[in-house]
Amino acid sequence: MGGYGMSIITAAAVSYLIILHLPIHCNAIVRRENNFIPQGDADLLEFPLNLEYLEAEFFLYGSLGYGLDKVAPNLTMGGPPPIGAKRAKLDPFIRDIILQFGYQEVGHLRAIKTTVKGFPRPLLDLSSASFAKVMDKAFGRQLKPHFDPYANGLNFLLASYLVPYVGLTGYVGANPRLESAVAKKLVAGLLGVESGQDAVIRALLYQRAAEKVEPYGVTVAEFTDRISDLRNKLGHAGIKDEGTVVPKNEGAEGKITGNVLAGDQDSLAYPRTPQEILRIVYGGGNEHAPGGFYPKGADGHIAKSMAYSK
Repeated sequence: MGGYGMSIITAAAVSYLIILHLPIHCNAIVRRENNFIPQGDADLLEFPLNLEYLEAEFFLYGSLGYGLDKVAPNLTMGGPPPIGAKRAKLDPFIRDIILQFGYQEVGHLRAIKTTVKGFPRPLLDLSSASFAKVMDKAFGRQLKPHFDPYANGLNFLLASYLVPYVGLTGYVGANPRLESAVAKKLVAGLLGVESGQDAVIRALLYQRAAEKVEPYGVTVAEFTDRISDLRNKLGHAGIKDEGTVVPKNEGAEGKITGNVLAGDQDSLAYPRTPQEILRIVYGGGNEHAPGGFYPKGADGHIAKSMAYSK
């Protein structure tokens, strides 16, 4: 009888220990499943690295005169240094903002690379000539003298207007295609800060909307309008871009001309596909033909698949 009683006690103790440890085991399985990233999600998370590299280098060089090779060389993974990037002539306030942006982009690169494998920094052309080509195309004529983003604070803000907005539309477009919670959380975090950067740039330019950009005699508002029109044309996907001042019927609720934040008829951010983004950043409206800021093309599975597709 004593032996039988001990057996019951032993069995009960074992059962208790199994039950005690079971929730921990189950949670571990859930955590592993939540951290699993499907290949499609990994591709969509890697693609934005192309723009994050560009933003990091442009903002760091513009504010500090040097970039990732000095600030965070491990994140470059041995990729080539950018062409033509240099310190801009910025007043202390603008320099402080741009420096904040630069360090934020370092964090973005690290966050993405912590989640997916990533790829080395692609070759970037951040020279004055590269930006001048974009501005000439936006105006349909050659600006004289050539537009130089590094010449002063206003020029640098106008050049910066080219960058974060394209990235944020890419994150908006990627979000509904993501499957895993990990990927969705990362993209939400990236989108929040990229949107903030774009909002700051647009607000600073909107404040000076009526000011003429010298020596061109063209207002800041018209510069933003021309750049947005160009991106719409290159993207080949309708209106997904708006300047800082718009016709009243195109403003929020059709009641205002100020357009410090771009959005559709419901003031929701516009989405873009990777194809649209490549058409814009390559500068030629063709996702299969590298150029513009990416002389040798963007990297990652999505961009490479575009390069080899017919």
